[in-house]
Amino acid sequence: MSDVNLKSGPFSCSSSHSSFSSLMSSASSNSPFENGVMLYMVYLSKEELQTFKQLLVDENPRPGSVQITWDQVKTARWGEVVHLLVEFFPGRLAWDVTHDIFAKMNQTELCLRVQMELNDILPNLEPEDLNPREMPVNLEEGESDKIQEYRLHMMDEYSMIRIMTTWFGNHVDFFYQDIERHERFLPCLFLPKRPQGRQPKTVVLQGVAGVGKTSLAKKVMLEWAENKFYPHKFWCAFYFHCREVAQVDEQSFEELIACKWPRVQSIMSKIMSKPDRLLLLFDGFEEVTLTLTDRPADLSDDWSQKLPGSVLLTSLLSKRMLPEATLLITLRFTSWRKLKPFLKCPSFITLTGFSMAERAKYFRTYFRNKREADEALSFAMGNTILFSMCQVPAVCWMVCSCLRQQMETGADLAQAYPNATAVFVQYLSSLFPTKPGSLPRNTHQKQLAGLCYLAAEGMWNMRWVFDTKDLEQAKLDETTVANFLHVNIFQRVAGDRDRYAFAIISFQEFFAALLYVLCFPQRLRNFWVLDRVQITRLIAYPGRKKNYLAQMGLFLFGLLNEKCASAAGRSFGCKLSLGNKKKLLKVAALSYECSPPTLHHGVPQLFYCLHEIREEAFVSQILSNCQKAALIISKKKDMQVSAFCLQHCQRLRDLELTITVTITQVCALNPDPLHSTEPESSDQCFLWWQDFCSVFRTHENLEVLALTNTSMETESVNVLSAALRHPGCKLRKLTFRCLHPSMLNEDLIQVLTENRYLRYLEIQGTEVRCEAMEFLCTALKCPQCSLQCLRLSVTPKSWLDLARDLGSNKHLKTLKLGSSYLETFGACYLSVAQLERLSLENCDLTSLMCKSLTSSLKSNETLTHLSLAENALEDEGAKELCSALRHSTCPLQRLVLRNCALTADCCQDMASVLDKNKTLRSLDLGFNSLKDDGAILLFEALTKPKSGLQILELEQCLLTSDCCPAMASMLLHNQSLRYLDVSKNDIGLRGTVLLREAFQQRKGEKVVL
Repeated sequence: MSDVNLKSGPFSCSSSHSSFSSLMSSASSNSPFENGVMLYMVYLSKEELQTFKQLLVDENPRPGSVQITWDQVKTARWGEVVHLLVEFFPGRLAWDVTHDIFAKMNQTELCLRVQMELNDILPNLEPEDLNPREMPVNLEEGESDKIQEYRLHMMDEYSMIRIMTTWFGNHVDFFYQDIERHERFLPCLFLPKRPQGRQPKTVVLQGVAGVGKTSLAKKVMLEWAENKFYPHKFWCAFYFHCREVAQVDEQSFEELIACKWPRVQSIMSKIMSKPDRLLLLFDGFEEVTLTLTDRPADLSDDWSQKLPGSVLLTSLLSKRMLPEATLLITLRFTSWRKLKPFLKCPSFITLTGFSMAERAKYFRTYFRNKREADEALSFAMGNTILFSMCQVPAVCWMVCSCLRQQMETGADLAQAYPNATAVFVQYLSSLFPTKPGSLPRNTHQKQLAGLCYLAAEGMWNMRWVFDTKDLEQAKLDETTVANFLHVNIFQRVAGDRDRYAFAIISFQEFFAALLYVLCFPQRLRNFWVLDRVQITRLIAYPGRKKNYLAQMGLFLFGLLNEKCASAAGRSFGCKLSLGNKKKLLKVAALSYECSPPTLHHGVPQLFYCLHEIREEAFVSQILSNCQKAALIISKKKDMQVSAFCLQHCQRLRDLELTITVTITQVCALNPDPLHSTEPESSDQCFLWWQDFCSVFRTHENLEVLALTNTSMETESVNVLSAALRHPGCKLRKLTFRCLHPSMLNEDLIQVLTENRYLRYLEIQGTEVRCEAMEFLCTALKCPQCSLQCLRLSVTPKSWLDLARDLGSNKHLKTLKLGSSYLETFGACYLSVAQLERLSLENCDLTSLMCKSLTSSLKSNETLTHLSLAENALEDEGAKELCSALRHSTCPLQRLVLRNCALTADCCQDMASVLDKNKTLRSLDLGFNSLKDDGAILLFEALTKPKSGLQILELEQCLLTSDCCPAMASMLLHNQSLRYLDVSKNDIGLRGTVLLREAFQQRKGEKVVL
C-alpha cells in the first residue's frame, strides 16, 4: 500500500458527513461503534457502498483469502461489510484490499484514512500467514432447503414484532414507534474491534427494563430469517428464552434446538461441524431463578449430552460448549454481576431507549394537535426526571395519556403533577381493580398492602418474577391476582401459568415505595418503618455502577411530598402515613455529611430524591451541613437537580465541577423539536445553568471553585463570569483544569480584577492562547487585582511579558509554574521583589539556567520557598544553587530538588549549605541517586549542633544499610530535625534496627522508613 498525499483530492463523501457525525456521537462508552475498525466506511453513500461491494466480489483472491460471492454481500450494510473483510482477509489483507478498492473508486481521502488506521493498529494485528483462510464448507442443496424452511418459519414467528409490541390490554391510543438508534446498531453488533481487529464472539445488550432489548434481539432473528443480517456469516440462528433451559430437568443442546426446529435432526451433524456459523441469542435471565454453576468440572463440551439446565446454560455462556459460536445476550444491569464470571471477553452495547428527539417525536405524534403537543412537551421537558423516564416507550405512552386526561379537563399541569411520581399515582390508581367504595374498606386496603409488600420484597431481594408461594406470603388470593392481570398491573411470565411479573418494572418500583407511606392501624407503629440500611441503599450511588433501587427511592421521596401524598390517598382510597419522613431526614442528612460525593459519582442520587420531594424546608435541613460537592453534569437532568439542591447548600465552601452537557441559549420560542437540535430543552438547560451560577453570589461561605474537563459556549461562560464578578461572590480560590481554550475569554479573566476576594488562580492542562494571555497580563498588572497565588502549567508565547506584568502586581506572593518551557529567562521571576514562594517544576530547566537563577537568588530578600523539582539540573546546577544558599542574606527556608538527576557529587556542596545556612528549614532531595556516600555527607553535616534543618526528605535515593550508622548518629546528636523521610530505600533489617534504637532515645521527630 502506497502513501497518500492529503492534498491529492477533495473529500468526495460530503453528503454522508452528517451520518458519520451521528455515528461518532454514538461511539461513546458501550456503543457498538466503540473501538470499532473501519468506521470510515459509513462515509459511503448507498450507491458507493454497492460499488464497493461489486469491486470486492471482482477482487482476485489473495494468499490466505478466498473468493467472495455476490450472495454474501448483496444485502450487507457497511458494518457487515467490515466484518466480512476482516473475516475473509486475515491480518492486514483486509486493509490492503479496502485501500485498493477505494483507490479504484477515486476515494482519495478514504485511502488516507485506511493508511492511518493501519499504521495505528498494525503492531497488534496477527500476521496474515498465521491465519490462512480455510475453504468454506458449503451447504448442499437439500441442506439449504431445510435451512430455508426454518428461515420461513422464523419469518412467520417474528414478523409480527411491531404488531405485537403493544401495551398490554386494548388501549386504543397506544402506538409503537421504532427506536432509530437501535436500527443503526443492527449491522454493527459484531463490528471488529481494536486493537487486534477481531470480531467479538460474545455481545451483551444491556439496559434497564423496557428499553427494547428483547425487541432488538427478535429483530435480529427476523433479519437473519430474511437473509439480511450478516448473511456471509451465520447458517443458523436460535433465540432462547432462559426459561426454556430452566424448565426442563435435563436436556442436551441438540434437544434444545430440536424444540425450535423439529426437522433439524437430519442436518444436525453438518451444522455442528461448523459452530462458527451459529448465532445463539439468550434472553430473559431476570425471569428465571436458575443458578449458574461455578464448578468447571461440571461443565461439558458435548452438545449431545443431557445436562441439568444450569450446567447446560453455563457450558454455553462460558464457551466450554461450542466455543466458536457467536452469542448475543440481553441483560438488565442488575443481572450483570450474576453472569460476569462466566462470559469470555464480552463486548457491551448499552440500549437507552428513546432518544430526546424520539421522545419529542412520540409526543408530537400522540397529540397530533400542535398546541396540545407543545404544552405537553414543554411540561415534560421541564421535569427532566419525568422526561428521562420516557426513554422507556411504554412509560412515554403512559405519560402522554395522563397529560392528555388532565389537559382535557383544563387543569394546570404544574398543579396536577407536583413531581414525576404524581403521574404514576394518577395512572396506577386508575388501573387498580378495586375502586374506593366498591369493596369493604378493609378488603381494598389489604389488596393494596399485599401488592405493595410483594413489590417491596422483590425490590430488596432483586426478584422480578413471583410464584404462587410469593403470592400467598403477600396474602394475594387467586381472585385478586386475576384482577391485577386483567388491569395489566401484573402479567404472566410467558410459557408459565403460575409465575407472574409486574407489567413494567416501574410499576414494581412504585408500589414498593408506596408500602412505606401506607398507614397500617393494626401495627404498633402505624407505618412500615424503613431502617437505616434500607434508606442508605435507596439513596446510594455506588461509584460507576447503577443503583437498581434508585427509581424506588425517587418514588418514595416523591410520595412524601405532601401534595403528592394527598393525591395518592384520594386516588387509592387509603390512609397514608408520613412517619418515615423523619427517618429519611435524619439518615439522609447524616449519610451526605459522612460520605460527600466524589467525581466518580457524577451527581449524588440524593440530589435527585430531594428534587423529587421539592419541599424547601425538608431539602434545606438535609443539606444544611453540606460543605463540599463534586459534580459531573453530563445530562440536562443533572443540571436541573444540581441547580435546585445547591440553592439549599447554604454552608457550601468547596465546589468541584465538570460539565459535559451542552448548554446553549436559543432565541426561538417553542420551536418544533422534530426539526431542530433540541433547542427548547437547551433553552431550559441554559435557565437551569443561570440558577446554578446564582449560588456564587448568594452563598457567602463558598470560597473554592474547581472547573475541570469542561467545554462551554461563550454565552454560558459569560453567565458564570457574571456570577463570579458579582459583589456578593466571595470566592477566594479558582481553578481551571483541562478546559476548552475558548473558555478563557475576556469576561472570565476580568474576574481577577472585579472580584476583590479572589486570592488564588490555577490554570492547568489548558491551552492559553495569545489573546487570553494578553487578557491575563492586563488583569495581573491592574491595581484592583488582589491575587496572591498564581499557578500555571501552560506554554504561553512570551514569559517575559508575564514576568514584567507580575512585577507591577504588589499582592502576588506565590508563583507556581509547571510543565512549561522557560528557555533562558526563568530567572526573571526571582526579580519579582514581593514573591515569597516560587515553583518551577518540570520546566525543562538545566544546569546552564541555574547560573541566572543563582544570581537572582543572591539578591532576593523575600523568597522563602523554591521548588525546582522534575528538572534535569544535574550536579552542576545543584552546585550553582548551593553557592547562593551559602550567601549570608539568602532568606530561603524550603528547597525542593526532587528528581533533578543529582548524584553524590553534589552532596559535599549541599553539606556545606547545611553547615553555613541558618535559615534553611526544609530540604527535599528525593528520587535522586545520592546513594550511601552522598547521604553520609549530609548526615555528617547535620550532626553539628548548630544545624537549623527541620525536615529532610530522601525518598528513593538508592540508600542501603551502609549509611544507617551515620544516620543513627545524626539522629542522636541533632536536636533540630523533626521529620526525616528515607522511604523506598533498601536499608534492610540491620538498618531498621539501628534507626529504631536511635530514635527511641530521642522523642519528637518523625522518621518515615
